[in-house]
Amino acid sequence: MTEGSVREFKMPDVGEGLTEAEILKWYVQPGDTVTDGQIVCEVETAKAAVELPIPYDGVVRELHFPEGTTVDVGTSIIAVAVGDGAAAAAPAQEAAPEPAQASVADAPAPPEEEKPQGRQPVLVGYGVATSSTRRRPRKSPGAPAQEASAAIQAEMNGHGPVTRERPLAKPPVRKLAKDLGVDLATVVPSGPDGVITREDVHAAVAPAPAEAPEAAPAAATSAPAAPAPAVSHDTARETRVPVKGVRKATAAAMVGSAFTAPHVTEFVTVDVTRTMKLVEELKQDKEFTGLRVNPLLLIAKALLVAIRRNPDINASWDEAAQEIVVKHYVNLGIAAATPRGLIVPNIKDAHAKTLPQLAESLGELVSTAREGRTSPAAMQGGTVTITNVGVFGVDTGTPILNPGESAILAVGAIKLQPWVHKGKVKPRQVTTLALSFDHRLVDGELGSKVLADVAAVLEQPKRLLTWA
Repeated sequence: MTEGSVREFKMPDVGEGLTEAEILKWYVQPGDTVTDGQIVCEVETAKAAVELPIPYDGVVRELHFPEGTTVDVGTSIIAVAVGDGAAAAAPAQEAAPEPAQASVADAPAPPEEEKPQGRQPVLVGYGVATSSTRRRPRKSPGAPAQEASAAIQAEMNGHGPVTRERPLAKPPVRKLAKDLGVDLATVVPSGPDGVITREDVHAAVAPAPAEAPEAAPAAATSAPAAPAPAVSHDTARETRVPVKGVRKATAAAMVGSAFTAPHVTEFVTVDVTRTMKLVEELKQDKEFTGLRVNPLLLIAKALLVAIRRNPDINASWDEAAQEIVVKHYVNLGIAAATPRGLIVPNIKDAHAKTLPQLAESLGELVSTAREGRTSPAAMQGGTVTITNVGVFGVDTGTPILNPGESAILAVGAIKLQPWVHKGKVKPRQVTTLALSFDHRLVDGELGSKVLADVAAVLEQPKRLLTWA
């Protein structure tokens, strides 16, 4: 990995068995000084977005791949001059001759883009990040649009690429631009403080209206051409989104699961009025102060109790060895919808956690997923999963198993419905549960017992005291 005084940093396997990752964002450029543990780029694997720290000090010599490139694990992505080479690299950058024909090069260079402020995650073997970061200052309103227009005009006039700051845009706008193949550096911003908006990106996609009239005289020497049909560019009839990252991995996993494991789904409708009352009581309990307490917490605990009473449900099918692997631990997966797609991080050893500990783990899992910080390790090794489709107002569903798991529980919306309670029809809080399971591992009796136990705990939460 050392070539003279230049070290090549290779794309690491940030999960277990990953083969490639897409470079989402570079935080450094050639000529920048980097320190051991400093974040240099963000990559997206099939499981999560991960920030990569550099494991040594030096000066960036070259970025081997642009943003948006998918790179195989083990391929060098950045060259860094270290030791004496770093000292020599900095003067070389300063002494590089400027192109004589590029008049814009005589202007003062824009300030170097600062690295984003925030977390400094640590990957195994890389040590603790020690570099400090700052946010770059905002420009005055109006200035970014003028500078962007000038830069684009300079490039069109043949002066070559112009160095400028990284365009300001929110993550959803960056994703839209990436999907449409638009370089944000060529977009003139119209938002406050020079922020690029979605409208700016769509405007950049539309063709320039002046191009068609210019081409008309060339064809006017012969018979007049038939008028071209009018085409509206205001709205696109189709949008093509590349299948990659989490979505690609999820699709492959679901297809593999659906056509490998014979799925069976059973349903039960449950009166959860007492469970909802217990949720309100726990919110007032000092032991749960600052913790996330909701129906999902008690549903998760009910499933863990049912697994303890029926341990054979917590298993996997080993096709190669032709064995059933019964697991004596529960890594409880929670399906989470994120901007990057559906992910299923899991709570390790959930079976051994008390109710407050389970509440704390659920809160951390949800907040981490929303912030896009879920690590690949957090999504590996799950044994059984819960998917809460009720948050979308859906009654229930027939979920597909996560590969390697034997069961998944779908929780429907909790609604006030007429229900026969103690011989009378009363309004009660009711939901429908659906349990899908691998029929190679779980027969109808075992699946029914597990689902019935979950329902029984939710109908009478006091059973947690005797069954848990």
